[in-house]
Amino acid sequence: MKNFVEELRWRGLLHDIMPGTEEQLAKEKTTAYIGFDPTADSLHIGSLVQIFILKHFQLCGHKPIALVGGATGMVGDPSGKSAERNLLDEETLSKNIKGVKSQLERFLDFSDSENGAELVNNYDWMKEISLIDFVRETGKHLTVNYMMAKDSVKKRISGENTDGMSFTEFTYQLFQGYDFYHLYKEKNCLLQMGGSDQWGNITTGTELIRRKLQGKAYAITVPLVTKADGTKFGKTEGGNVWLDAKRTSPYKFYQYWLNSSDEDAEKYIKIFTFLDKETIEKLIAEHKEAPHLRILQKKIGEEVTILTHGKDAYENAIKASNILFGKSTSDDLKSLDEQTFLDVFDGVPQAEISHEQIENGLEIVPAFADTSFLKSNGEVRRALKENSISVNKNKVKENFIITSDDLIAEKYVLLQRGKKSYFLLKIV
Repeated sequence: MKNFVEELRWRGLLHDIMPGTEEQLAKEKTTAYIGFDPTADSLHIGSLVQIFILKHFQLCGHKPIALVGGATGMVGDPSGKSAERNLLDEETLSKNIKGVKSQLERFLDFSDSENGAELVNNYDWMKEISLIDFVRETGKHLTVNYMMAKDSVKKRISGENTDGMSFTEFTYQLFQGYDFYHLYKEKNCLLQMGGSDQWGNITTGTELIRRKLQGKAYAITVPLVTKADGTKFGKTEGGNVWLDAKRTSPYKFYQYWLNSSDEDAEKYIKIFTFLDKETIEKLIAEHKEAPHLRILQKKIGEEVTILTHGKDAYENAIKASNILFGKSTSDDLKSLDEQTFLDVFDGVPQAEISHEQIENGLEIVPAFADTSFLKSNGEVRRALKENSISVNKNKVKENFIITSDDLIAEKYVLLQRGKKSYFLLKIV
């Protein structure tokens, strides 16, 4: 079998590892799990690190389990948080879990093969346990001193901008520890993996297994992904970059990777693709020879967009990118769905016009002047003589009439002067 720990190591994905873990993985096919927090009906790109780790684990011949925290999602993990989050009701959690599962299925092989992935929901076993049973059978095995020593607890209790920690959050590590214990006992799951902020929660599980079953369990954590400029990975001015195309269009998803700095791209090509070491080293060398070509950024964008959204979505994202930065036609514009079209021209000034104006035919001069795109009829006519006026990327003359045949997504017309000055007409 391929060496999983070595794979993580050269990709810069190994933070902490419990003694004996590498030996266990070299000895036999091993089952491991990672937990996913169902706080929304979609994961965002921060979750891709954990998904990729599970996939690498599977590619190395081991068996991955993806745990969706239907029960722990009702409690809330204090790790890395400065304030208690809102707790979710059962109906919302059910919807979120369904969305998360559909995304995990794009990456992991859930077939009946020997190391096929499994999806489990900790609510399925937690709902059967009474409070008295949990306190008697689990709580007594871990001291308050042990739990208080965890960094996630200490930071919340001693932090300046905090109201302390509720008992609900304090019990979170017990719940996560019990998950590991349950999967160890029921599915022979010997390893839990997660981000570096999860080390305390994971080792609570290994300790519970040791105390209750005298068993040996293992732990691996990976570094939290950061950006070289200090801003948060996976965030844009518009918020999270989601894996759900309805929340973040494939075009915007692709653009996020394309806009990575050179320093970040060298790191991301190892973390967010399954390309081998030789291929990656060759790409990095090519990029350094001609950084202006953005070879790394384009390759990362291609690989991760196809994995997340499929090849058609990737090709549409390229087509959408070329509309702003390359040669494109009216047909290219009309092939875009409304959300992608709006994403491409995000921030472009616009004006509203009525259906009647379009149905009756809108002359080109008032289309530019009356909407305040250009200052006057004279300026429009001068631009037309210079052949610098376009409608939906097509050059037009003064006799051109805009009609309903020119509508994009049945409600927009793109006006343009020169190469970079755009204006949208929205039909209302």
